[in-house]
Amino acid sequence: MQLAAIIVSLVLTVVGVALLARAIGQFVRFFRLGQPVPAGHRTDNPYQRSVTLVREFLGHTRMNRWGIVGFAHWFVAVGFLTLPPTIVTAYGQLFQADWTLPVIGGFLPYEMYIEFIGAMTTLGIAVLMVIRLLNLPSRPGRKSRFAGSKMGQAYFVEYVILTIGLAIYVLRGLEGALHHVDHYEAAYFASYPLILLFKGLSVTTLQTLVYLAAMIKLSTTMIWMITVSLNINMGVAWHRFLAFPNIWFKRDADGSTALGELQPMTSGGKPIDWEDPGEDDTFGVSQVEQFSWKGLLDFSTCTECGRCQSQCPAWNTGKPLSPKLLIMSLRDHAHAKAPYLLAGGGKSMEGEEKASAEQLADVPAAALAEAERPLVGTLEENGVIDPDVLWSCTTCGACVEQCPVDIEHIDHIVDMRRYQVMIESAFPSEAGTMLKNLEKKGNPWGLAKKQRVEWTKEVDFEVPIVGKDVEDLTEVDYLYWVGCAGALEDRAKKTTKAFAELLHIAGVKFAIMGGDEKCTGDSARRLGNEPLFQQLGQENVAMLNMAYGEDDDDPETKKPKSAKKIVATCPHCFNTIANEYPQLGGEFEVIHHTQLLQHLIDEGKLIPVTPVEGLITYHDPCYLGRHNKVYTPPREIMTAVPGLRQQEMHRHKERGFCCGAGGARMWMEERIGKRINTERVDEALSLNPDIISTACPFCLVMLTDSVNGKKAESDGGSAAGGQAKESLQVVDVAQLLLDSVKTPVDPAGDEESADAPEPEPVK
Repeated sequence: MQLAAIIVSLVLTVVGVALLARAIGQFVRFFRLGQPVPAGHRTDNPYQRSVTLVREFLGHTRMNRWGIVGFAHWFVAVGFLTLPPTIVTAYGQLFQADWTLPVIGGFLPYEMYIEFIGAMTTLGIAVLMVIRLLNLPSRPGRKSRFAGSKMGQAYFVEYVILTIGLAIYVLRGLEGALHHVDHYEAAYFASYPLILLFKGLSVTTLQTLVYLAAMIKLSTTMIWMITVSLNINMGVAWHRFLAFPNIWFKRDADGSTALGELQPMTSGGKPIDWEDPGEDDTFGVSQVEQFSWKGLLDFSTCTECGRCQSQCPAWNTGKPLSPKLLIMSLRDHAHAKAPYLLAGGGKSMEGEEKASAEQLADVPAAALAEAERPLVGTLEENGVIDPDVLWSCTTCGACVEQCPVDIEHIDHIVDMRRYQVMIESAFPSEAGTMLKNLEKKGNPWGLAKKQRVEWTKEVDFEVPIVGKDVEDLTEVDYLYWVGCAGALEDRAKKTTKAFAELLHIAGVKFAIMGGDEKCTGDSARRLGNEPLFQQLGQENVAMLNMAYGEDDDDPETKKPKSAKKIVATCPHCFNTIANEYPQLGGEFEVIHHTQLLQHLIDEGKLIPVTPVEGLITYHDPCYLGRHNKVYTPPREIMTAVPGLRQQEMHRHKERGFCCGAGGARMWMEERIGKRINTERVDEALSLNPDIISTACPFCLVMLTDSVNGKKAESDGGSAAGGQAKESLQVVDVAQLLLDSVKTPVDPAGDEESADAPEPEPVK
C-alpha cells in the first residue's frame, strides 16, 4: 500500500506541477494580448494598493455583506492560503506514517491553528455547498444568482475542498492514535473523537490508513491542480489566485469601487487627443484583444458567484443582460480566440489580416472559428455579446458595487458601446434624437437656450444670473447648476423652484448661469458618444472658468479652488462636473442639493416646523448613492420634517434598485421584459406609502410615470403589481422640506450655529 501511495501521489504531483507551470505561462501570454494602460494608472501608490488588498481580503469587505456566506467563505479562503503545510506533512507521511513537520510540527499553537482552520474550512465549504443547493438555477423567475454559472465546475471545486478538509482530519486523528494520545489534549481538540475511533487499531493498520489518507489528500489536490491547469477559463477555481492581482490593480489605490467617473478613452495605452486624433487610434472596443490587459484579467477572475446578476435591474426585469454572463462570455471568447492571437492573428485598422496563412497553419480550427465571431452581434451573426445585452445596461453600478473581486463591468460595457456608436453608428434609433438635440441645442429636448431661465419667472424673488445680475461667481456662495431637466422638464422644475426658494429663505447667496450652459454630457458619454461629451464638457468648463473670473490665457487671474463651489440638484450633473470635468481641466468643488440642505438645517437656517403627515419611502438615485456614496443627507432631511414616518424599501442604499433612466436609458424605449421603473414602484407600493421621495430629476420622472400608470390601472380596476393610492405623491426631498419650512429663520439664530461645518464637496 505504501509503495502504491507514493507512486500515485508523486506521479500526479509531477504532472500537476508541470501543467500548473504551463498554465501560468499561458496566463502571462494571454494578458499581454490586452492593450496597455496609461503609465502609472494601475500601479500608483503601491503601499496603499497593498493595504487595500489586505483589507479587502482579510475583511472580506464585499462578501461579508451577504451574512453567513461571507463568514463561511472567509474560512475557506484563509484555509486555502494557510493549510499548505498539511500538504507537506502528507508527503512526509507517505514515507513515514508518524512523520511531522520539523520545529513547528509539535508546536502547540501551530497544531491548534491547524485544528481550528481545518475544522472551520470544512464546515465553511459544507455551508457554501448547502447554500448553492438551496439556490439551484432551476428556481423560477431568475431568482437564482447561479443561473448561467458552470455548476459542474463549481461542484467539482466544492467537493475537492470538502474531501481535502476531511482528509486533514482523518490524518490528524490517525496521527494522534499513532502518537498514543490517550486523553483529551488541546493540540487535538477538534480531531480527538477520531483518535478515540482509531485507538483500538494495530500500528500496522494505522500506518496503512495513514498512507491511504495521505494519498487521497495529495491525489485530490493534484487532480484539482491538473483539472484547473487544463481549463484556464475555469473562473470558479482560478479566482483563488487571480483575485489578488485583480484587486491590487483596481482603478483606485484607496480601494474605492470603479464607479463615479468613466475613464478617458485611450488607444494603445495613451489618451486620445480629441483636437487631433491619430490616424491609427482605435475608438472603443470591437475585438476582445482591444480591451486592456486589466480587462482580460477582469474576465478571467470572475468566480461566477452571481452577486452582480442578483442585483442587476435589467436581469431582474426579464432583459437579456446579466453582468455575470456578459463577463463569462467575454472570458470564454477571449480564451478560445487566444491561440489565434498568439500566432499573430488579428486585423489591422484597414481590416487586413496581420498574419499569413503559414503563420496560422497550426492554429486549431476552433480558435480560427472563434476569431471570425463579431464581438457585438445578434444570434444570427454569431455575436459574442448581443446588442440587446449591451443596450440594456443602465450603468447603475450595482454589479461593480457587489463584485467581491473588483471587476469593472461598466467600463467594459461603455467601451463596447463607444465603438458601436462612433464607428458603426449602431445604437437604438430613439437615442439618435437625443444626440442630435445635444449637438444642435445643447440639451436633450432640443429647446431654445432662453427657456433655461424661464422657470425664474415662476418664483416671487429674484434669481441672480451670472453676467446680468452678478459680474462673476466670486460674488456668491454657490453657483446653482440647474441642469437640463431642472430647467426644462416640468416635473423637475418643481424641484428647481423649491430648492431655489429654500436657498432664498436661508439667505444663501447663489446665482445661475444665464442659459449659455449646455448639457454636462452624461447621457452622451454613457451612450458611447465620447466626442460629443468632450465638446459639451470643454465648452462648459471654459464657460465656468470664465464665470469664476478666470482667464485661461492669464494664469495670474485664476481664483483659488475654494471659491469655485457648485451645487446641483441632478446627481448626473453632480457626478459629471465633480468627477469627470477634472479630466477636461475643470476643477470644481461640487455638492448635491441634499447635502447643502442638510447643512442649512444643521445650521438652523432652515427649520422645518409644519408637519407633513404620512408614510414616506425614499428611492436612492444610483448616481447619488452608489456612484458617490451620498446616502445620509436625504434621509436626515426627511427625519427633520415633522410628521413623516420613514420606511425603507427592501432594496436600498448600496443595494438600491435603479429607476431605469441611467446609462442614457432615459432616452431609449424599454421593449423587453418588465419596465424597471414599474418594478421599483411595485416595491415601493408593497409598503403602502403616502409619499415616494427621491433626489434626482430622472428618478422623479421615471417614478412619477409609473405611479401615474398605476393610478390609471387602478381606475380601470386592473392595477397589476400593486395598488397606488390616488393621493400618492412622488416628490423630491427639497419639495418636502419647503412644505415644512414656511417662514425665514430669525437672523438672531445665525450666531449660535456659525461654527457648523460646511458639507464636504466632491473634489
